[in-house]
Amino acid sequence: MMTTVLAYAAIYLIWGSTYLAIRIAVGAIPPLLLMGTRCVTAGVLLVGWAALRGERADVRHWRHATVAGALMIGCTYGALGWAEQRLASGIAALLSATSPLWLIAFEWRRRGRPSIATIVGLLVGIGGVAFLVAGGAAGTVNVPAACVLIGGTLTWAAGSVYARPPRLPASVPLGAGLPLILGGAMLLVVSVAAGEPVRAAVHHVPVAPLAALAYLIIFGSVVAFSAYAWLLRVAPASRVGTHAYVNPLVAVALGWGMAGEPVTATTGVAAVAIAVSVAMVLKGAH
Repeated sequence: MMTTVLAYAAIYLIWGSTYLAIRIAVGAIPPLLLMGTRCVTAGVLLVGWAALRGERADVRHWRHATVAGALMIGCTYGALGWAEQRLASGIAALLSATSPLWLIAFEWRRRGRPSIATIVGLLVGIGGVAFLVAGGAAGTVNVPAACVLIGGTLTWAAGSVYARPPRLPASVPLGAGLPLILGGAMLLVVSVAAGEPVRAAVHHVPVAPLAALAYLIIFGSVVAFSAYAWLLRVAPASRVGTHAYVNPLVAVALGWGMAGEPVTATTGVAAVAIAVSVAMVLKGAH
């Protein structure tokens, strides 16, 4: 029970704080380079830990991890890094709250029709996100960046459903580490092809972005991604996916308190709708 509570705390609170960390880091480190470095480093640490425990992955696991890494890391984190150059961290987190809807849709056939409370809760949450994006017409949200980010949540959900044993190893360090390495490597290849390392003075990165990168590696990827991989093995994806509804509340609070990001009436209404929706989804998932 305590392990489950700590795992949910990791994906709720730590991932909520990573939006601000990404916002700080992309101010000095190009987005694809940032996310690729974050994921590859964290993945190597996790796979190295698994190796010390005598755990190994076979060729089939690496093949499936390539697909999961492309969906969950390459597409999703690439979209997030790019979008956070154009969106406040709290707004980015609110827009990411669409992922539970896709998780429910992808799992419908395997688990059967969700409860009425779950469906209503999801619709309330999506309504809050739609209200937020609609406010972008007035200039408060960069609509193209918002659409790219929502597309990234779709690939995240698809990868989450795909990345389960027996496709990936039952070992949590390997199950989390392999997609991180492969997806992160894809981001680095695209980063180099786009000329990010050449354009950026990466050897003159200030302390704050470097500290944000270290936080993203250790806490955002090694700790939280491992917790997420474990929860997907022991709990319904609809319940695990509620992190996307809690993360925005954490991100908005941190963005306002630590980075001076404005909290508008539109943001407030969306946050309340999302808070109500997660309560309904959790209730319906029991």
